Amino acid sequence: MSRSRTIRLLGAAVLAAGTLAAVAVPSTAAPAPDQAAPELLAAMQRDFGLTAQQAQDRLAREARAIQLNEKLRGSAGEAFAGSYFDEASGKLVLAVTDGRAAQAAREAGADAVVVSNTERELDATKSTLDGMEATAPQSITGWYVDVRSNSVVVSVNRAEADSATEDFLARARAIDDSVRVEEVAESPRTFYDLRGGDAYYMGGRCSVGFAVRTSSGGAGMVTAGHCGRPGTAVSGYNQVAMGTFQGSSFPGNDYAWVSANSNWTPRALVNMYNGSTRAVSGATVAPVGSSICRSGSTTGWRCGSVQAMNQTVRYAEGTVTGLTRTNACAEPGDSGGSFISGTQAQGMTSGGSGNCSSGGTTYFQPVQEALSAYGLRLVTG
Repeated sequence: MSRSRTIRLLGAAVLAAGTLAAVAVPSTAAPAPDQAAPELLAAMQRDFGLTAQQAQDRLAREARAIQLNEKLRGSAGEAFAGSYFDEASGKLVLAVTDGRAAQAAREAGADAVVVSNTERELDATKSTLDGMEATAPQSITGWYVDVRSNSVVVSVNRAEADSATEDFLARARAIDDSVRVEEVAESPRTFYDLRGGDAYYMGGRCSVGFAVRTSSGGAGMVTAGHCGRPGTAVSGYNQVAMGTFQGSSFPGNDYAWVSANSNWTPRALVNMYNGSTRAVSGATVAPVGSSICRSGSTTGWRCGSVQAMNQTVRYAEGTVTGLTRTNACAEPGDSGGSFISGTQAQGMTSGGSGNCSSGGTTYFQPVQEALSAYGLRLVTG
């Protein structure tokens, strides 16, 4: 740390010690937590390896830490260097740049550590790195303030490192001695939802039927067979690479499945094209006369009734058997999209006649047949 920075810290520490001493000391007993939702407790048990009681206890300690943090953060003044919840002790840890401020924090019920850099200084260093972003090579995956180590961490994917990487890291280290470098195994990527009714592209445009998983957990979707053949590459609604057709049956049937890469997360949802979605909870077949809706990338969300099952349809490209007939309209580009009754997946749009201006007849391929053919599991929620 530079000499000028040390002088600034000493001045700030005197002020902080005086203000922290005035903080009221709260009770050391953890406040009783509100009854946590079962879904939250289940997720904490799964992801933290806790029992239900341990999850409740942790929530109580975190609630106390949050309350204490609000009181101590402002009182520490310029000496404040960050804070964090320590899992092992179940307590708030306050980082400050002055010993007397640390003692006052302990008296208030927190643990405390004395560090070299204030939060303001660490944030200033990070801001300098933000200003260098345009010159960062692809191997630099990001940077952040790490309050536990009282440093600014620059992350680098060494598998992609080159001379430009070393140049950037040298310039980063020259900013301040609080900068340190960590190596990461892979670069970050964005994630996209894979949901029914959204567009996808494969030289033309079709629509997603339903999100599925393989027996080994792989992600994908079912759609119409006439939309692609095995090996056909697919990009999503946003033109980002999605995956590849793995299986396709048309004519005779009209179903296919596409495997999705790790950028895409399968969701038990169908796009209603009004800013909301319809949940998918199963695939129980709706009888003739039932209301049914479909989602597709050309005409959006349209509804009608089931008119007949097990229909044979003679397309110019060949005959398809076992389709379900409806009067929910559709148009080109809607192919492959979701048919759903209530929250029960029914099938994927195959074809039809008419349009959504004058009305028409639309057929869908029952989803259960596609799932069975490829050993897939419908994603439900």
